[in-house]
Amino acid sequence: MTTPQDAIRARRKLTNKIIAAHDAGRLAPFFDRQVNLISGEGGLLMGAQAVVAAFQAQFADPSFVTYARTTESVVLDAEGQRAAETGTWVATWKDATSSGSYLAVWKKVVGQWVIESETFVTLA
Repeated sequence: MTTPQDAIRARRKLTNKIIAAHDAGRLAPFFDRQVNLISGEGGLLMGAQAVVAAFQAQFADPSFVTYARTTESVVLDAEGQRAAETGTWVATWKDATSSGSYLAVWKKVVGQWVIESETFVTLA
């Protein structure tokens, strides 16, 4: 049986592959409809549609390559219905990179883990 931590790690790896493929539409099921995302520069995106639209805009940039997030830890709450994922991220363009740390809050909805919120901090 797959542990919640392994399920979240697997979903994170899948989102990395989808981002590398520049397929924004396939990202929608990974986000809660009311997700909040704080970008590395501090901008706030509210709602899954806004997050997917931001990815679509990034993918339209011909110099954009990918975002890759690497999970360092996944900690569950006592009921096993929410989790905190922490890790590092790297954004790559043809001529630049930036990187930092992130925190993602996942929640279980109808048996599936979805992202409730994410905060990215640009450190380099």
